[in-house]
Amino acid sequence: MAILTHKGVEKLIPYPPGKPIEELERELGITGSIKLASNENPIGSSPLAIQAIKDNLNTIHRYPDGSGYYLKKKLGKKFGVPIEQIILGNGSNEIIEFIIRTFLSTSEDVIQAIPTFLVYEKVVTGAGGRLISVPLSNFRIDLDGILNEITEKTRIIFINNPNNPTGSVLLKDEMLHFLKEVPNNVIVALDEAYIEFITDNLAARGLDLLSEHPLLIVLRTFSKLYGLAGLRIGYGFSSRQVIDYMNRVRQPFNANTLAQAAAVAALDDSEFVSLTLKTVNNGLQYLFRELDKMGLEYIPTQTNFFLIKVPGGGKTIYEKMLREGVIVRSMASYGLNDYIRINVGLQEENERFIKTLKKTLNRLQV
Repeated sequence: MAILTHKGVEKLIPYPPGKPIEELERELGITGSIKLASNENPIGSSPLAIQAIKDNLNTIHRYPDGSGYYLKKKLGKKFGVPIEQIILGNGSNEIIEFIIRTFLSTSEDVIQAIPTFLVYEKVVTGAGGRLISVPLSNFRIDLDGILNEITEKTRIIFINNPNNPTGSVLLKDEMLHFLKEVPNNVIVALDEAYIEFITDNLAARGLDLLSEHPLLIVLRTFSKLYGLAGLRIGYGFSSRQVIDYMNRVRQPFNANTLAQAAAVAALDDSEFVSLTLKTVNNGLQYLFRELDKMGLEYIPTQTNFFLIKVPGGGKTIYEKMLREGVIVRSMASYGLNDYIRINVGLQEENERFIKTLKKTLNRLQV
């Protein structure tokens, strides 16, 4: 039986979800695996958030607060933004979908860098839009290249800063120049999922740029810094008018009760935030030192993850390390066949990664 679908859906390849670690261990006959493939928080979740979840378990028979009032109020106070300029999402991924559903017609274009966060392509293509991808320049987003692709059909530009999977960051001066050149009728979606890990004081930050472009939307998440990836809670900032339009397509109860409660509490957990940043920074320094000793190339990062160029190709190294119980990410799906991507783990996990990588590379040479 023929099934009629949107033309864009026909072009999509379903996202290949990974198996649970327990199932992988059962299949491979191994135990004690570590996962360094999904850019997750190495130390877990905010303890204050976990307690807030426990405190609110007896309320889950009720629908969530559809307005997200308390979380928006907390975010507004923290960042100095009126709550009318804040939107919540089931992860920042959902806000990406809001942007497409609200502002893109099938006859219009979206521009992105490549490689970058894979979700942009999936959502745009699924909606029937035309996606134009501008190659990175030396692993950095080519803003001039993006400007050169803007036409009267351009409706949205996605900028991932820091960029996933490269970890590179755009500077404030670069973004200021870029925003001045972008037409005022083009949406600029600045995805800052990893913004809290940046150590470069000259890096661009969306909150400092909201007044520089009338259609700038800044996206952020609680998944990384606060360790709430499993709850799917994200947020965005923009003008009142832009937020109002996106709220018109948003489902009434898209951010669940426990996610909202956990996020409110996590914003107060400065001790957890400090420990996370210290763990990531120390881990990066250790991993860079060890990779330097091994003579391997890697891409400097402003995030909790980075790319490593490996002999034999990323897919081969991924598969061999998987059988040793160390889960990394092959970059083949990003077009970076010679690379793997890892996120920083706990120190013992970082040490195990280095040990396993050495063992894997030595076996390739035999």
